Amino acid sequence: VLLRVDRTSGNLEALDLGSLNFSKTSLSNPVESGRRRMDSITDLGFVDGQVFVAGLSNEEFSSKLRSIPFPFTEAAKGTSVEMYHAAHGRFETNSPVRTFVPFEIGNESHLLAAYTCTPLVAFPVSSLKPGERVMGKTIAELGNRNRPYDMIVYEKDGRNFILLANSSRGVMKITTAGINSQEGLVDRVSGGGTAGLPFETLSDMGGLVLQLDRLDSGHALIVVQAESGSLNLSTIELP
Repeated sequence: VLLRVDRTSGNLEALDLGSLNFSKTSLSNPVESGRRRMDSITDLGFVDGQVFVAGLSNEEFSSKLRSIPFPFTEAAKGTSVEMYHAAHGRFETNSPVRTFVPFEIGNESHLLAAYTCTPLVAFPVSSLKPGERVMGKTIAELGNRNRPYDMIVYEKDGRNFILLANSSRGVMKITTAGINSQEGLVDRVSGGGTAGLPFETLSDMGGLVLQLDRLDSGHALIVVQAESGSLNLSTIELP
């Protein structure tokens, strides 16, 4: 079900999908059974005429970033992606990207990808070719025992920031200053510590932020789960 919200009245209206034209494509080698099938697609985004799809495959190096030309043609095999997980102190190839956003680093398009427990990793878009195996650069470790939900990039006062919603560590405002020169993490970060790009944790969001998106140049939409379990759609000023 897709719901449309009237910005003036706040009324909700179901969008009738029956009369809409659509196209579709199938992923190659998705996880076909078991509890990890839900991780076949963990996030997707539109970047420079391509639909990027993050998730798992049934291959040995199962973590994938797939690039699908739009309008849809046959889905490519996808790129196997690897990263150094500083909280675990090891390289990992089977952990799915949970959420990602496009961002330009050094005049080159990248995907900034957040994983569970909680490394933030940069992948050059040009490296994400079908059938390749690519090592990303871990530019931040944001703490263990935590799952990222959603993130956006925005500009304020001439500077760029990342806003990242998490399951147990609140909403993080991460500065991108120095991201071009940030060295990749290669040493373990123990005890729930953090490393890499600096950040601050934002409070007073009214509950657990499950999803967020840009509304305009100065505001974001957030879906918040209150302590009662109810879900609220709110507008916030970008911090």
